[in-house]
Amino acid sequence: MITRRDALKATGLAVGAAILLPKLSLSALAQSENVAALMQPGPLGDVWLGPKDAKCTIIEYASMTCSHCAAFHRQTWPELKARYIDTGKVRFTLREFPLDPLATAAFMLARCDGDAKYYPITDLLFDQQPTWAFVQKPQSPVDALEQMLRQAGFSKEKFEACLKDQKLYNAVNAVKQRGLDTFKVDSTPTFFINGERYKGEMSIEGMEKVIKPILGA
Repeated sequence: MITRRDALKATGLAVGAAILLPKLSLSALAQSENVAALMQPGPLGDVWLGPKDAKCTIIEYASMTCSHCAAFHRQTWPELKARYIDTGKVRFTLREFPLDPLATAAFMLARCDGDAKYYPITDLLFDQQPTWAFVQKPQSPVDALEQMLRQAGFSKEKFEACLKDQKLYNAVNAVKQRGLDTFKVDSTPTFFINGERYKGEMSIEGMEKVIKPILGA
């Protein structure tokens, strides 16, 4: 037997559920749309490592002059790449978020020689960051950067032409601005792992805590 109170209670639950379900659906839709927006490349395109069908996708926003970014790329990146990217489990891209004009110049140099040189150059610059980003007078950071890029085959003419490329300059800054405005990136490094934001330098153990459940490992 259903009493009046039971009926009212059941009706209230039904109404509550009806109100809640659309909210949940809208929340899921908003999250889906945000991830879709996050996956859209900037004007220079993304340089991806790893297969398109990987279960786990990592997008890193970094600055070439950020010491925490350099530490991540020296300490965590090699293990992340060997264990998960080279084995086809994770897809990764590094996006430009320069914190100063020198970082912008470094990203421009990494971009101006084609996608195949992007990671070799960014790896080189992160590995050797103290020798060009934090040099002491009378040497200038730009001169130190030029000397460093000779290892990547840059002549003086090529180096200068790259840094004078206004279209490239605008494109690098557009990636940063979209990260700032659309995805609320406000520090480096910032990682988006399957759309979820993680701020700050991450160890390989910290990354695995996020990656393994996604992979079902």
